[in-house]
Amino acid sequence: MIIIHHMNENTLPRLAAGALRERLRVMPAVIVSGARQAGKSTLVQEPVAGKRHYATLDDLDVCDLVRRDPMALVGGETRLTIDEVQREPLLLRSIKRAIDKQRVPGRFLLTGSANLLLMRGVSESLAGRASYLTLWPMTRREQAGAGRGGLWPELLAAEDASWREVLGDHDAEPEDWKRLTRRGGFPTPALHLRTDRERSIWFDGYVRTYLERDLQDLASITALPDFRRLMRAACHRLGQMVNQTELGRDVALPQPTVHRYLNLLETSYLLLRIPAFARNRTKRLIKSPKLYWGDTGVALHLSGSDEPSGAHLENVILNDLLAWRDSSEERIDLHYWRTVTGEEVDFVVEAGERLIPIEVKATTQPRLADAAGLLAFRSEYGRTARAGLLLHAGKAIEWLAPSILAVPWWRVL
Repeated sequence: MIIIHHMNENTLPRLAAGALRERLRVMPAVIVSGARQAGKSTLVQEPVAGKRHYATLDDLDVCDLVRRDPMALVGGETRLTIDEVQREPLLLRSIKRAIDKQRVPGRFLLTGSANLLLMRGVSESLAGRASYLTLWPMTRREQAGAGRGGLWPELLAAEDASWREVLGDHDAEPEDWKRLTRRGGFPTPALHLRTDRERSIWFDGYVRTYLERDLQDLASITALPDFRRLMRAACHRLGQMVNQTELGRDVALPQPTVHRYLNLLETSYLLLRIPAFARNRTKRLIKSPKLYWGDTGVALHLSGSDEPSGAHLENVILNDLLAWRDSSEERIDLHYWRTVTGEEVDFVVEAGERLIPIEVKATTQPRLADAAGLLAFRSEYGRTARAGLLLHAGKAIEWLAPSILAVPWWRVL
């Protein structure tokens, strides 16, 4: 049964822990990246990482040592964890030299509040020497202490006809999705703060810290009011296709500036862009990405909205899917699907040759008409498409059609 308690973040297992352990067993360097406050520092100091020396580049003395003599930090033989490595990306060159001199699995464990592969100032990717793991904000089941995401692996492993029984066999407590949206997945507001007002104060400080400190590590942004205006406008476009020209007109910014700002938000793991499904067959498809946010609590705070919308429920489902995808042993890809005639599916899970289409509706009484996009997708992709999932805000699990299962979102998450 999933019941959310106010627990200490340090007592709660994370879905990514198993993937971290496996990567440390194989690769000389593992880089855990994700948004600030997602729990990276806590994860890499847990027993799963083994006994290691720890240093953080948030410490000015450590930063000074790295600038003067980086090999003094990374040249030894002890296993080393370095937190917030994006503050000194040139350190990666010294880590590369240390690995080439002595290649030992699990020697370096690095964290970063930015996607190092997208940072312009990072010329060293540690290709062939490092494995990358993304830590997303906590899933609903992680917040409940279960250390996992939704029941996606169970659905993937089961026959379509048995999905109803699979979901029914797992106890789950109903929850108001709007409440989950408001608290988001960052450990502090999700686990330790009890009221919307307390969370609002925390989110305001989070955004200020990002704008005034973290953002400056990535790029020199002097027009912070413009950047914040763009952030707010992006939060009002959850679940919509990205049109940078229209977005620029709305916030009075040129398209190249919008492009740059969106890239910075994505590098920081605050913004998500989900690509269109591109296995073209007979229909003309829309190929622009759709925009979502890394944490629904931050998105709702930035937008200034009092009430979450159906797009926020989509975002909740996406966040759980991402946490599962990036911790899975098998290759999982996530897309959305839309044709030029308007047929659409919110998410497409691509696992090998099989596709699971997912539609999200905030309604409590789903109807077959809500599954029109799922039916169109299955018609288009035939045997490669598994049964469609219609996730809704009600309580009943039912087959709306032989190939469409309507499921309460909380049954899966």
